[in-house]
Amino acid sequence: MNSPAPLHELRFRLADAADRPAVESLLSSESLPIVGVANALSRFWLVDRDGKLLGMAGLEAYGTAALLRSVLVIPEWRGLGLAGQLVGRVLDDARAVGVQEVYLLTTTAEGYFRALGFVPVARNLVAAEVQSSVEFREACPASAACLVLQLTSGRSE
Repeated sequence: MNSPAPLHELRFRLADAADRPAVESLLSSESLPIVGVANALSRFWLVDRDGKLLGMAGLEAYGTAALLRSVLVIPEWRGLGLAGQLVGRVLDDARAVGVQEVYLLTTTAEGYFRALGFVPVARNLVAAEVQSSVEFREACPASAACLVLQLTSGRSE
């Protein structure tokens, strides 16, 4: 395996409609849900290098509550802080549109998100709008950990 390129060669950007096939393909390859991606794509942050998608993180905003979803970095680029940078950008965008609490569901990364300040929350205490999302209702199993982060007006770390 080749070593990853220098981080300065990476491009962070918001997704557009042309990115949908690559986003859905990468999510599918990692067994993550693609349901709802089309509707939330404009709030997905991507990182790429020379046109190759390396990672993403998305947001489904529902007024003052939101769902963080589809946080993923391809295996050979993990451990370099890319997921944290993507999540930080998504959280900054969430603050900018008035989101006060961000929820997520995970079956594999509870410890990672707890280290970012997310705390466990019972599913029945999640904002009703988020509970009504397709990902929350159908895409993630009931066994997934549910976490929440209360946002402040400041920029993320």
